[in-house]
Amino acid sequence: MTSRPMIAAAGGVALLLAAVAGASLAQQAPGRGAAPAAAVAPTLDVPCAANPPIAPTNSDWIGAGGDLTGHRYQPNPGIRAADVSRLKPKWTFALTQGNGQPAVMGQWLWVYATGGLYALDTRTGCVRWHTDGVSARTTPMPVKASFSPSGWALVIGLRNRTVKAFDAATGRELWVSEALETHRSSGITGSIIVSGSQVFVPITSGEEAAGATAGYACCSFRGSLAAFDLATGRKQWQVYPITEPMRPIRVTPAGVTLTGPAGAAIWSQPTLDTRRGLVFVATGDSYTEIPTKGPDSIIAYEMATGRVRWHTQVTPNDNYVMNCNRAGDDAAPANCPGPLGPDYDFGASPVLVDKPGGGQVVVSGQKSGLVHGMDPETGRLLWSVRVGAGSGSLGGVEWGIASDNARVYAGSSDIRGLFDALMRPQGKSALRVAPPPPEPGLSAVNPATGRLIWKTPTPNAPCNIRSTAVPEGSCAAGNSGAPAVMPGVVFAGDTAGWFRAYDAATGRILWAHNTAGQTYATVNGVPDQPGGGVDGNGPTIAQGTVFVTSGFSGASNYGSTPTGRNVLIAYTVDGK
Repeated sequence: MTSRPMIAAAGGVALLLAAVAGASLAQQAPGRGAAPAAAVAPTLDVPCAANPPIAPTNSDWIGAGGDLTGHRYQPNPGIRAADVSRLKPKWTFALTQGNGQPAVMGQWLWVYATGGLYALDTRTGCVRWHTDGVSARTTPMPVKASFSPSGWALVIGLRNRTVKAFDAATGRELWVSEALETHRSSGITGSIIVSGSQVFVPITSGEEAAGATAGYACCSFRGSLAAFDLATGRKQWQVYPITEPMRPIRVTPAGVTLTGPAGAAIWSQPTLDTRRGLVFVATGDSYTEIPTKGPDSIIAYEMATGRVRWHTQVTPNDNYVMNCNRAGDDAAPANCPGPLGPDYDFGASPVLVDKPGGGQVVVSGQKSGLVHGMDPETGRLLWSVRVGAGSGSLGGVEWGIASDNARVYAGSSDIRGLFDALMRPQGKSALRVAPPPPEPGLSAVNPATGRLIWKTPTPNAPCNIRSTAVPEGSCAAGNSGAPAVMPGVVFAGDTAGWFRAYDAATGRILWAHNTAGQTYATVNGVPDQPGGGVDGNGPTIAQGTVFVTSGFSGASNYGSTPTGRNVLIAYTVDGK
């Protein structure tokens, strides 16, 4: 793999829209004073010479969270902490607008890109198989399966509200589930998770964005969690965090009747507690002013039945529809709830942590900038600690947290606050009301007490991101993406394209790479593939390699590459 410096004057910036089933995935907008977006060169799959059997090891990474309990922790990374400063790209792979967090088992890696699902060789990036026509934004999960010819199935949640199972060794489709929702704004954005014979599927929605459209009859979507049979794809049960009856709210000046309560989308992968027989989910905000206890909650459901074991709402009345705080409007959209909430969704998966000294705690990170610890038996809130300001609608903890049980690691995005801080002095803020001053960074918390151990602000480093969201020459760097941890080291990227390794005990930065500061000659034939922001589901650590996707812009619409295509980077010690 070779690389070369990237020309500083980047072209247009691809804006990845908020995930709405059936919506266009991207639109192109030129950067300030820049040329139109560069043409996207075709990719060329390089097939592997041979495909070994799929064989699990002690250095695998299964699903988005790495394990069933959501730790995002690799205890056997195949890399020593002392060698992390020598990490270099070994190979890269161009992904068309994919979030691109891979799952890894042995020498097999599975990753999604827009329109396609890939199985790659972990060592070289050659293609074991590739299936077109798969529209998803989730991490696939490989599982042992007697019904699959190879003995292994790959299960993935799709944008069209269905789940598909493939033979993990060949890509042949095994089954497809029924559609879980008929609501036009619904979809699957959180990864599925499998335990035993059950598949757990979170359902989410883009109605929060659709609700800002004039004349839209807002709001009727309710998030849900469904369980499927692994062997057949048949639904076993489906439950909804909002249980209060829907009713009319008011009639808008346009004559549209608004309804509620609505919302409580489940944005992230569920977390499993197989000992207690529970599945934990984190819910998003409410879309209307009708009181409901479903949104902004951590909920424990019984795996066998879907019955609620406990339900803890952290932020009541967090009623939010997009564009209600937009500057320059003569009047807010008619669908805006009143009063407007702060948009403090839970967008990150809970983590079931073994506390130092014994016992367990369910830890969750919120867009408010708070991290919470709850009793896994009862849901009782044990502690809360602030790791960020929760500045703006994309503040605080966005995509995920990680834990090695000694500490919990949480990033703070606060990217809307960063945008506002850069644009407001020029009279160009996009927000009517200024958010709190941003506090982007990465923090470590004691899971037993909730005490903040360390906080490292996101460095103000040079970046190559070009966007009309900030003044020319400025950078908006927040820790929005989920971190990942191995013994002694935490890996986390920022929205400006830097990928860093932190000392797990102190927060000291051990190594950094500007993924947007160069282009890459990818193994699938793109000679000058640029990098971009490091956001989304975050890195995967497995088989002596750290994998991360550069270029994903998330809901912030910041950090896309000039072509809109992202790059999966495989780091190894000395690039060997």
